[in-house]
Amino acid sequence: IAAKLKRNAPNAHTWLEIIATRWGTLAHGIFLFFGLATNIIVSSMLILGGSATVTDLTGMSTIAVSTNTLARTMKSNKHLQAMFLIPLGVAIYVVAGGMRATLLCDYTHTTVLFAIILTFVFTVYATSDKIGSISKMHELLSTASQASPVPGNAGGSYLTMRSKNGLIFGVINIIGNFATVFNDQAYWQRAIASRPATCVKAYLLGGLAWYISLKFSTIVFAIPFTFATTLGLAAIALKGDPAMRILSPADVSAGLPAPAAAAALLGKAGAAAMLVLLFLAVTSATSAELIAVSSILTYDVYKRYINPSATEGQIMRVSHYMASFSSTSASPWAGSTYEKLPRVSFLTPTHIINQTFMGVVLGSAVVPIALCVTWSKASKWGCIVGSVGGFFSGIIAWLVTTSCLNGRVINVTTSGGDYEMLAGNLASIGVGGIIAVAWSLVSPENFNFDVTRAINAPHHLHPATQPSGSDSAEKVHEVVVKKAPKDTVDE
Repeated sequence: IAAKLKRNAPNAHTWLEIIATRWGTLAHGIFLFFGLATNIIVSSMLILGGSATVTDLTGMSTIAVSTNTLARTMKSNKHLQAMFLIPLGVAIYVVAGGMRATLLCDYTHTTVLFAIILTFVFTVYATSDKIGSISKMHELLSTASQASPVPGNAGGSYLTMRSKNGLIFGVINIIGNFATVFNDQAYWQRAIASRPATCVKAYLLGGLAWYISLKFSTIVFAIPFTFATTLGLAAIALKGDPAMRILSPADVSAGLPAPAAAAALLGKAGAAAMLVLLFLAVTSATSAELIAVSSILTYDVYKRYINPSATEGQIMRVSHYMASFSSTSASPWAGSTYEKLPRVSFLTPTHIINQTFMGVVLGSAVVPIALCVTWSKASKWGCIVGSVGGFFSGIIAWLVTTSCLNGRVINVTTSGGDYEMLAGNLASIGVGGIIAVAWSLVSPENFNFDVTRAINAPHHLHPATQPSGSDSAEKVHEVVVKKAPKDTVDE
């Protein structure tokens, strides 16, 4: 997708600019909803998850607020201070340095992050007197499996890859992450900022570094697998250890086993290392979200609908305002979520909000967005109907499944189960994709990507695609989007 973006719209600022140029205002408004919804959910997830861990490690309250109403609440509630630290701290270097500052911070943060992760790995499997080896970890996990078998795992064991719930979560996670990547401007802006010759390599290497690294014919799993097999399993293995605090289901849902295990293994040093790691990881992701929201509000709202003839200076000034607005509004939104929503499943302040529920709400837009950037035959109305129809299909499937599996009881608790979320995710991405592809095959368009290549390009490069007049976008759509002959071969 990144390669197609650099080929078909090399000068676009956002993926929504491509939607607007190709399919017009209606489609732009619909996909604008999906894009901003993604940024709001991801930002809330980052702030809530990060602040929950900061609170657990330091005792600092979870929400830091400035309004009088919330300030009064702060006096009577312990969880009231960490939430403004992340977005406001990030906003300083985002506004000052923009995308360049974000990328530089990503590089430096990741370097330190890997150093801390390796420290935890060697502590757990080499130097710790509590575990210290793979064989000791195996022994402790076997004991834990006998004492508390895992439902859905083969033999109730922690030492198996045969897990029914793990498989279901894997499917939901894949769909949810597809929804995140395709709808989130934070991912597109990396491709936009890359050189055409390096963007594909960069994404492939980033994916390998995140999931699996190959070195000297040895498979070494990186961030997710490493964390799960070190601090995650250590939290299980150390159950009953005097240094390991007891974790409630709410603590587990909030992502607190890892910091608890770090503190048990290394004491205050482990807690401090975990705090630094968390801050670096969350600030890197949050900075990308602030840039993403700023770009969408600047180019797809201000420049498109408010001031189409805006100068570079005006755009720069508005982008700074929007980044500041995004940072100051993210924390109150996350704070209100923390205070009002029950602490269950997909609504808890963890990554679960992204991995289970996001696919239900946003999965329907995945295939239409991909088709817009890559396929000249993609139908405007097919992709619009697919994204909207998939959205409602996902919600309906989710709620109907909840009702059928829980004796017609639909509430926050019953709707957060694995099968309920699986049904919603599959319906959303499946219906959206099927409608978009089928409609495009039955009634294909013949779009000329020279139009999207002309987005923000120097005027002399694409003179034929720059019609004059206030309704130029509509004229472009009328000229280049027409029914394709039945015997036309795809490009």
